[in-house]
Amino acid sequence: MTGIRFTEYKPQNNISNKFEQLLNIFLQLLIITSGNVEQALDLLNQIDQKYGLTGNDYGMGDFIEELKDKNYIRQSENNSLFIMTTKSERTIRRKSLEEIFVKLEKSICGNHPTPFSGQGDEPTSEQREFQFGDKMEQINMTDSIKNAQINHGINDFKLTEGDLEVEERDYKAITSTVLMIDISHSMILYGEDRITPAKKVAMALSELILTKYPKDTLDLIVFGNDARQIKLKDIPYLRVGPYHTNTVAGIELAMDILRRRKTGNKQIFMITDGKPTCLKEGIKYYKNSFGLDRKIVNRTLDQAAKCRKLGIIITTFMIARDPYLQQFVREFTQINNGRAFYSSLEGLGDYIFEDYILNRKRKVR
Repeated sequence: MTGIRFTEYKPQNNISNKFEQLLNIFLQLLIITSGNVEQALDLLNQIDQKYGLTGNDYGMGDFIEELKDKNYIRQSENNSLFIMTTKSERTIRRKSLEEIFVKLEKSICGNHPTPFSGQGDEPTSEQREFQFGDKMEQINMTDSIKNAQINHGINDFKLTEGDLEVEERDYKAITSTVLMIDISHSMILYGEDRITPAKKVAMALSELILTKYPKDTLDLIVFGNDARQIKLKDIPYLRVGPYHTNTVAGIELAMDILRRRKTGNKQIFMITDGKPTCLKEGIKYYKNSFGLDRKIVNRTLDQAAKCRKLGIIITTFMIARDPYLQQFVREFTQINNGRAFYSSLEGLGDYIFEDYILNRKRKVR
């Protein structure tokens, strides 16, 4: 007789869950240690000893072996230490995106809508008469032939320009963004780690663009005494150096990059926690960490004005609450006609993602 057989419930082996739990912590530690696997494993081992993350059935040795088997880490060429793999870098980006923007729906569509209609990508329910410049694929042939029959009769059939009906389409704008990350010494000053949240945001924003808006471009810049462009794979390994803050060099490099981008919407996101304190004059550096140096400030404001003339909006995410710094940011933002957010470390990702998505719904001017 066929029926339902009840048996004693036996919990399944949770070793896989244990690996996932340890992996999440390990990946977070990799960001904090700038990709140093040995240091991350050492910290994880200390946490395990203090809080008992592992047990007799699954220990740190098992976890390390599984990391190697699943290609999250590999040994260096001389087998002296472990290093990250491409899979780890990709997983960190994905998990950063989930952490910061958990409600994001993945999409293969890479464009963002604007209020304008015309020669765009997504058809709408609206139709209009044919206009010079419309593409052939926009013509609704069924309705156009129907118009021709009504206008000219069936016996003397002909299709003229006045009979053509075109499907209206929503224009999809493409945005080019440069993300500037401050790596000056102040990003770890006073015992507060500010570079780790900045790296997480950079990785999450990169993953967002790769998955949801693949037609957009994102370029990454770090700036201290100088500014340099980095690649996506370099983000987890970023370290703060003994640098001052040369904001001018960062904006100049960002403008050079955006000049080469053939898009109408261009913007700069700048994550910083301090004031500009450095300029490069020839081969020498002019530095002043005390107060707001007018020479440095004026050069920085000049760059804001140049960006405005080029139609490049600068959004500043200031991780600082000092009133005199906020006053500088307000002046900088007013000259550029940009935006500014005074964010805590916890809210940095939310601010950047909300602003990025908002910009995708309108023409950035």
